[in-house]
Amino acid sequence: MTVADNELENMHKSIMEKKAETQTMEDETDQKLPVKTKASCCKGLKAFLAALAFTYFSKVFSGAMMKSSFTQLERRFGISSSTAGFMDGGFEMGNLLVIAFVSYFGAKFHRPKVIALGCFVMSLGSVLTAMPHFFMGYYRYDTSPRTPDNSSSSVSPCLANQTTLGLQRRPGSDCDETVTSYAWIFVLLGNLLRGIGETPITPLGISYLDDFSREEDTPFYVGILHTIAMIGPMAGFLLGSVLARIYVDVGFVDLGTITITPTDSRWVGAWWLGFLAAAVTNLLSGIPFLFLPKSLEKEVGNAPGTKKLDSVKMKDHNNESHKQLSETQKEVGNPSNLKGFFKSLKRVLGNGRYFTLLCISLLQFNSFIGYLTYNTKYMEQQYGQPASKSNLVTGVAILPAVCIGIFTGGLIMKKYKLNVIAATKMAFTTSFLAFAISLFYMTVGCDNRTVAGLTVSYDGQPITRDAILLSSQCNSDCHCATNQWNPVCGDNGLTYVSACFAGCKDITGSRKETVFHNCSCIESMDSVVINSSAVLGECPRSDDCSRKFIYFTAIKVASSFFYALGGTSFFMIMIRNIEPELKSLAVGLHMLVMRALGGIPAPAYFGAVIDKACLKWANTGCRRQGACRLYDSTVYRYSFFGLVFALRAPSYLLGLVFFYLVKKHFERQNADAAENGMKEGVALNGEMKPNDSERTASPHEADMDTCI
Repeated sequence: MTVADNELENMHKSIMEKKAETQTMEDETDQKLPVKTKASCCKGLKAFLAALAFTYFSKVFSGAMMKSSFTQLERRFGISSSTAGFMDGGFEMGNLLVIAFVSYFGAKFHRPKVIALGCFVMSLGSVLTAMPHFFMGYYRYDTSPRTPDNSSSSVSPCLANQTTLGLQRRPGSDCDETVTSYAWIFVLLGNLLRGIGETPITPLGISYLDDFSREEDTPFYVGILHTIAMIGPMAGFLLGSVLARIYVDVGFVDLGTITITPTDSRWVGAWWLGFLAAAVTNLLSGIPFLFLPKSLEKEVGNAPGTKKLDSVKMKDHNNESHKQLSETQKEVGNPSNLKGFFKSLKRVLGNGRYFTLLCISLLQFNSFIGYLTYNTKYMEQQYGQPASKSNLVTGVAILPAVCIGIFTGGLIMKKYKLNVIAATKMAFTTSFLAFAISLFYMTVGCDNRTVAGLTVSYDGQPITRDAILLSSQCNSDCHCATNQWNPVCGDNGLTYVSACFAGCKDITGSRKETVFHNCSCIESMDSVVINSSAVLGECPRSDDCSRKFIYFTAIKVASSFFYALGGTSFFMIMIRNIEPELKSLAVGLHMLVMRALGGIPAPAYFGAVIDKACLKWANTGCRRQGACRLYDSTVYRYSFFGLVFALRAPSYLLGLVFFYLVKKHFERQNADAAENGMKEGVALNGEMKPNDSERTASPHEADMDTCI
């Protein structure tokens, strides 16, 4: 019995050991397989996130290059601000052309490759934008008759018949510029392509991240994208600042022959280099997506004992998603769905809170787009700053303030767990505070430049626009060309349209060192003047104007910070005031209205208002009006900011209506919840569902891209 018992016991131990060994092997297999899958999954998802972040950088970098080159393009193509504004709206036009197609069918295709295609299209658009530089020929600007180098005396600006001699232009007839006069259309088409290429990046990129990442990680990934996206415009404006100091035809002409400086209203920087840099950036950003898979394994949580369950759930989720997608695709053309769409649209627009907020957004968006488009131009014309300094201030002072404001606003919402009513108070209070601060723009403007015959008389007295007269008794014998703009600064502190209008008869020096002597208009103004001479260029602004530019920058930083502080809560409010099943439609409608009624028309009509302030237009030949050379600073300031404030002020009256509607709705909702024993005042963050991260990010990101 003892032997038998021992054998039985040994057999039992052997069986148990084999079972334990088998179980151990199974456990190791179960553990290894998910780990490998997870590692591979994480690697693929992180690669996609890195590629998408670089794409976000490149697309907003391209937009910043467009904004930083705005005045350069006006001067290079000889167009008005309204035409330039229409040209800038091409981006929104391209976006609207394909946004519906991408929204409906984008997920059906290979999303990384669709994003790659969009990047390549943006790159092509940037190349097309830079193309006119290579076939328009060298940039020509108004100059006085050329003088031989190292000559002590030459053709007298006054005694020469300027009308017959004309301006120094390229050889050929006066109408040889008709071929290049519409070269700005290439920029319009380039913006159109950029808009088309940018469309799939945000919706397909965010949805890809949301599909294959853990639900708790998606907001973190979206935050990374937003952060990287804010670096793009900073880099764009800083590069624009550098290029604005480089002459447009650098490398093609002898820069020693150039007689103008970056502060001159005729100066054009190397704008085309910025768009070539944007083209390379967009091209590189699209290449990684060609090597990413169509789908990845869903990231799962790290809780023990949940791996197999999550795997099963993921399979069911994928099967269900593919089933719903195929059903959706089959039903797209179903007339009954179209009927349902219009019913849903009616429900969305019938929501008083949403419709009121849509009107508020439209007014503020128009104001913001118009202001952002012409902001650098305003700094140049109002304070006499070169384009390089205007771009530098925007890149190193304004945009960082916006970033800090957005981050602080999100931090406040998270820390204090604001509900909808509190978030509404925060959004409109900070926005109104920023609006109140921006009213000080009206008080820090500079006086008009003292230009004889345009802003002051030839004896230095201010004149009205009705009394503008370039000719005077002191230059009546000079026969000056009225379409010329080659300003000189006299010893008396007055700027003259040209040396001819200053009555100058002698010239010494050459190129930038040219000095005009024996100027009759300078002598007639003050008989005590011993040396009646003038030098090339406009007279510099006063020290008081320079101080006002510092005040303007401080006001701009403060207002930008407070606008950004309430920006996050503003978009959160929108999706909290619509039925859950209508959120996607509400967000899409918001984007459509902002782009169609704000992004496209605002730059054009803001430009038309600015054009009304022009005192002196350039002439590009064939009697065609070119870019504006001199603005009435006072009229510019009041018309530009008057339009900005006229659009924004009514939005705050509607804001009071919106707050009343929100308070009434959610107080009633909280009262009903209290009766049912539910918790009152649910935090705005707490109301969000995990899958709302995509919907929350999309409108904010899209609107941010439009602004840049």
